[in-house]
Amino acid sequence: MKVFVIAMNNEAECVISNLENVVETKLYGRRVVRGILNGEGAFVVVSGVGKSNAAAATQLAIQETKCNKILNLGVSGGLESTMKVGDIYEVSNAVQYDFDLVQINGTEMGTLNERKTPFIPCKAEGRFVAKTLGTGDRFNDSADDSALLKKLGASLRDMEGAAMAHVCETAGVEFYSYKCISDVEGSGSMPEQYMENLKKCLKILTDFAKTL
Repeated sequence: MKVFVIAMNNEAECVISNLENVVETKLYGRRVVRGILNGEGAFVVVSGVGKSNAAAATQLAIQETKCNKILNLGVSGGLESTMKVGDIYEVSNAVQYDFDLVQINGTEMGTLNERKTPFIPCKAEGRFVAKTLGTGDRFNDSADDSALLKKLGASLRDMEGAAMAHVCETAGVEFYSYKCISDVEGSGSMPEQYMENLKKCLKILTDFAKTL
């Protein structure tokens, strides 16, 4: 079974619109859709925005399906000037850049309490160029956030991915994430770019989901 955890309904529809024999329910208040994708069973959980939603939905998906692999796709901010709107990247590592225990134990910014390094490894298949994803509960044009993300080596930015990766790592489940660039730093307001380019990116992700 292909198991997806996806943040927003419009992103989830990129997968759901490709399903056959669709059955939709709710589990613990979250939208869950079952169906067939390319001849194989598919299970989609819509998490909602933010790290706590992402973590809860990922745990729900793992417990409900007993899967050994979670798939995620969605839009993302790009932090490299060479990136273009509509490009898809795979995630090789993820970091929660707004997690801060620096003054308590001197660890590097983004390092979770039980870890030695900030970076949570993800699986990359080689379909696209792989990059590091920075995840935080903020969507803004903050120069401070941008500097921190770059210091951590992040080229992509979202609000869910690293939380999903963290739950998967703890559970011993592989995590695969594919991000379509909706906004690029240095090309104007990132929230405004996101709103302008979202429809285009969702179409690209819908076409990509057909190949999964």
